Amino acid sequence: MDRRTRTRHLIELGGLVQKAGLVDLADDDRATIYGALLELVGKARSDEAGDMLTLWKRRGKRAFEAEAETGKANA
Repeated sequence: MDRRTRTRHLIELGGLVQKAGLVDLADDDRATIYGALLELVGKARSDEAGDMLTLWKRRGKRAFEAEAETGKANA
C-alpha cells in the first residue's frame, strides 16, 4: 500500500471511531480508546466469540444504510 493510500485508510478508520461515539464516550482519552479496541479484539478472538464478527458487520452495515437514508432525506 503506498503512503497516500495508507494515510487515507487510517484517517477513515479514525473517522469510524469518532462516528461510533467512542471518542466522546472516552472523553478523547487515547489510552481508554485503545483499551476498548483491545477489549473488542480479545472478545472476537475468544472461544466464546461465535458469530461476533458477523453480528458486528451486520450492525455496521445497518448503521451505514440508515445514515445514507438520512442523508438522502436531508438532501
